[in-house]
Amino acid sequence: MSIDFNKGEGLVPVIIQDFQSLEVLMLGYMNEEAFTKTEAEGKVTFYSRSKNRLWTKGEESGNFLYVKSIAIDCDQDTILIKADPIGPTCHTGSRSCFSSEYNQNFIFKLEQIIADRYANPQESSYVNRLREKGLNKIAQKVGEEGVETVIAALNETEFDFINESSDLVFHLLVLLREKNVSLEKIAKNLESRHK
Repeated sequence: MSIDFNKGEGLVPVIIQDFQSLEVLMLGYMNEEAFTKTEAEGKVTFYSRSKNRLWTKGEESGNFLYVKSIAIDCDQDTILIKADPIGPTCHTGSRSCFSSEYNQNFIFKLEQIIADRYANPQESSYVNRLREKGLNKIAQKVGEEGVETVIAALNETEFDFINESSDLVFHLLVLLREKNVSLEKIAKNLESRHK
């Protein structure tokens, strides 16, 4: 990767994005040494302008940012890193340094939570109880929630419709996980059909 570190007097801005939810988590700066260390270790390391030294995110808190992919913009002077954040990213304890009313891509986070429930079953987990009942029961729940969503759309309040729609989406995510189909595959399929 060719990065032009000269434009910013040795520093380039780095945007950190959650690799699952695509939420922008923070902005930092890297010099060439920080970039090389990030590539070598797989953990995001910045150049701290206030401390005048390299700084690996999470070195004190344990809230590391594990690199999933690195992209350079068209001018070779900005880096985009998609990362797996361990814990909150912001020093305030928030998931992102940019406050937002809600995580606009929470559906991808929910997909990750469901996958974690599959990988690490917990007896008290609703996902685990559904999974134990098998594919037929999971598919049946999607059908039931679909019918309830239609009924709510036609005869009930907006609040009811939102709740039933949420139930439908949740159960569909469980069914997708049961069938080992990701939201990414669904998104790519929808995109390919969009003309």
